[in-house]
Amino acid sequence: MSSIKLNAVEKWFGETQVIKGVDLEIEEGEFVIFVGPSGCGKSTLLRMIAGLEETSRGQIMIGDRDATAEPPSKRGLAMVFQSYALYPHMSVRDNVGFPLKSAGLPKAEVDAKVNEAAHVLKLDDYMDRRPKDLSGGQRQRVAIGRSIVRDPTAFLFDEPLSNLDAALRVEMRYEIAKLHQTLQSTMIYVTHDQVEAMTLADRIVVLEFGKIAQVGSPRELYERPANLFVAQFIGSPRMNVVPSTSVKGIPLHENATDVGMRPEHIELVDPGAGLIEGTVDVLEYLGADTFMILSCEDAGQITVRVNGNTTLRPGDAVGLRISNDLLHTFNSDGLAIY
Repeated sequence: MSSIKLNAVEKWFGETQVIKGVDLEIEEGEFVIFVGPSGCGKSTLLRMIAGLEETSRGQIMIGDRDATAEPPSKRGLAMVFQSYALYPHMSVRDNVGFPLKSAGLPKAEVDAKVNEAAHVLKLDDYMDRRPKDLSGGQRQRVAIGRSIVRDPTAFLFDEPLSNLDAALRVEMRYEIAKLHQTLQSTMIYVTHDQVEAMTLADRIVVLEFGKIAQVGSPRELYERPANLFVAQFIGSPRMNVVPSTSVKGIPLHENATDVGMRPEHIELVDPGAGLIEGTVDVLEYLGADTFMILSCEDAGQITVRVNGNTTLRPGDAVGLRISNDLLHTFNSDGLAIY
């Protein structure tokens, strides 16, 4: 294991800058997730750490050495991609052991490491199968096993669950979380799915247009977003943002131009008794919860998370109330006011 440090790293493709002076320190054994919308630079940054993309400017430190100019093979990192990249003609055992066999390790050592990885990943019963005989989740575990046997400095995951269906993604999130607890290895993980980021990460790095918008624990980003971009990217459904002038009855900071309210923090009250008045527009029933989309005149459209058993129906008038300490306020530059 080792720490990884990025010092003012930049990436240029010709005249286009896609990574814009990123500074970041990842502690040994930490699970850090890069998250952001498509095109924000998260996969490019991961590939720069791996050595698969050249660093145009800046420095990448792995442990106490400068790895900026090192080729991927010298960095001691293991990368797991979206595609499993398994050899279809090989058994699971041979796929997992291939990197060690290619390195010329003795058969006994290869077998020992492969068996250990299989045990960690619960692949013992599948070692003689071919990839075509495995489920998507099992194939991804084989790909991870191939990385584990190399005993890498850190694991790099590039959207490893994007090819799986919803049920398998939930299962694999659990598997990866348990794997980190077992190995205590440094892990850097890229995803566009903020649910994966919130459930897996020790710290989340939110990227916006090649720059870091905020770094923090899932709780920090949820409770104290630094700006409007993070506020609306973290949380599902996304935070409601309304003009400060549409909120009545609560004193706001003099520089507040926008007010944020998370759907789960809004209380529905009788018409006329709330800070904002609205009319039920659409109900999205999800079982335990219902997402209620309201039309709220000056405040626009607001989503509220309510109990799945709500008796309200489209066309009903309601008031919206929220505790002052659960409001988020932002200035004209989109920066949070605390």
